[in-house]
Amino acid sequence: MNILVTYDVNTESPTGQRRLRHVATACKNYGQRVQFSVFECRVNEAQYEALRSQLVSIIDPKLIACGL
Repeated sequence: MNILVTYDVNTESPTGQRRLRHVATACKNYGQRVQFSVFECRVNEAQYEALRSQLVSIIDPKLIACGL
C-alpha cells in the first residue's frame, strides 16, 4: 500500500527539535522524502504497523490532531 506521512513538529525547544529528527529518521526507513515534512512510503501491512508504532512512541498521542 502507498501512504503519505506528513507532520508538523514544534521546534522551539530542544525536545521538539529532537522529536523532529526522530520522526524524520523513522519515516526515512520506510519511504522517500518529497518535501521537508512529507514522505511517500510503500509499505505492506506489517511495515505500516511497525511505522505507526514507532511514530506513536515518538509523538505524544495526546498531541495528534488526526489519528494514525
